[in-house]
Amino acid sequence: MGQTAKIVIHPSFEIGEISPRLFSTFLEPIGTMVNGTMYNPKHPTADANGFRRDFIDALKTTGMPACRLPGGNFVSGWEWKDSIGPKAGRKVHLDPAWYQYITNDVGHDEYLQWAEAVGTEPLYTVNLGTGTMRDAMDIVEYTNHEGGTYWSDLRRKNGHEKPYGVKTWYLGNEMDGPWQLGSWEKNPKGYGIFSNEVSKVMKWIDPSIETAVCGSSAPFMDHYPQWEEDVLQECFESVDYLSLHHYHSAPEGDYRALLGGSHYYEDFIHTEVALCDLIQAKTRSPKKLMLSLDEYGAMIRPNSPLHPGYGPHNLYRNHYVFNPEKKYILHDPDRMNHRFFPGGDMIHALSMASIQLALVRHADRVKIGCMTGGLGALCASDHDNVWRSASFYAFTDMIKYCRGTSLRTSTTCETYDMPGYAIDDTSQYTGKEGVPYVDVAAAYDKEAKKVNVFVINRNADSSYPVELDLKGFEGCNFVAKRELYSASLEVSNSFDLPDLIKPVITTDCRMEDGVCRADIKPLSWNVFCFEA
Repeated sequence: MGQTAKIVIHPSFEIGEISPRLFSTFLEPIGTMVNGTMYNPKHPTADANGFRRDFIDALKTTGMPACRLPGGNFVSGWEWKDSIGPKAGRKVHLDPAWYQYITNDVGHDEYLQWAEAVGTEPLYTVNLGTGTMRDAMDIVEYTNHEGGTYWSDLRRKNGHEKPYGVKTWYLGNEMDGPWQLGSWEKNPKGYGIFSNEVSKVMKWIDPSIETAVCGSSAPFMDHYPQWEEDVLQECFESVDYLSLHHYHSAPEGDYRALLGGSHYYEDFIHTEVALCDLIQAKTRSPKKLMLSLDEYGAMIRPNSPLHPGYGPHNLYRNHYVFNPEKKYILHDPDRMNHRFFPGGDMIHALSMASIQLALVRHADRVKIGCMTGGLGALCASDHDNVWRSASFYAFTDMIKYCRGTSLRTSTTCETYDMPGYAIDDTSQYTGKEGVPYVDVAAAYDKEAKKVNVFVINRNADSSYPVELDLKGFEGCNFVAKRELYSASLEVSNSFDLPDLIKPVITTDCRMEDGVCRADIKPLSWNVFCFEA
């Protein structure tokens, strides 16, 4: 057992209010994400729209606050107007982003009606790749205007009498990427000007909405963070969020690098906050721009061959290869296979939860977080069934218990160093020194007088005694500890074996003189619940 980890939490150390939308998800029609998982009219539970009711019902139990849809790279070539009305009259298109046919069986209305059925808020991405300002104006009018115009009356004619009331709109997707249809990668100033005009007119149609402009698609981009500065210089006053994406990768078997990846997220956030505040100062604006990390993930990936000497061209080389053997795929929603993540359920749950803890530690500026694969984390599925993976428990713990105000914590524990490494030409990481084995975030619900502390043990080899010092909370009492742990890292829950990994709730932690003492197991997820 390692040295005792000491964690101090005090009500005076406030970071900011935790937005419920920090624990949201992301949906894009890639593979079976839509066709098969969300939509399968042949499934025994399918409703009148062809949605799988088992999937909807399972998600409803989670309290999922929001879902960003309908993409993703897909949206930059999507003609939303071809996806509404009777299905027999909808147009089928090619999707060059993912080499698939888009049948539009699931269209604009279906996405929003699915969100209504789940009971979650839709965060909608408009096409600013091949799309026009007029398209953006029309989609807001169709979606949110009460009636009395062509587009709003068409929505009513198509079966949705009341406006959908979509509040948050993304101005394109990853518009700095050379892989994007209609990319603005070579003209950030132009994208900033275009976004300014689109955001402005969308808000003139519906003044209640908020908009998010695209920042860098990853901190690996050669133009990062100059892209953000050039874009925001042109649209700072008309937008509400800077949209960010990042996917962290680690070599096979290197759990320290995987779970330490949240530090790279924090570097990313620090830079983007500083950049937004720079533009605020340059424009002499009283406005404080918030961040939306609306695609994020962590994964184990094998190292790929590197190509030294190409410089920025390394980013482009994979996106200017035109393969004559590439074939477009027509996805049959009644044919799908479950996708298993390497390393078992527990590692995946911890890797995503560690990123969420980083977001909570920056809750003053990060107000939206959309986990890529979050729908599968909240509801694992295959062709026939749904079940709960280990990720379900960690994710729903955040939704349920991480409420109120994020508190700064002081943690003293053993640390480790992460050497720098390269997964491929673009995913290259500088080393990190002094990474704490014990990863912590805390939430204080003042109204309910509840304090919840979230703790991950990043060490695969050692348990740790922990001391949680809550002396600053008068009359604080320990309520329960939720622990998620698996002795085997290769184990995954399934429909037939749904409880291989599930939380254990204990109430026997020692609380004396405002200090709670307990042990945390190797590679475990822990939630300590207190009432003050």
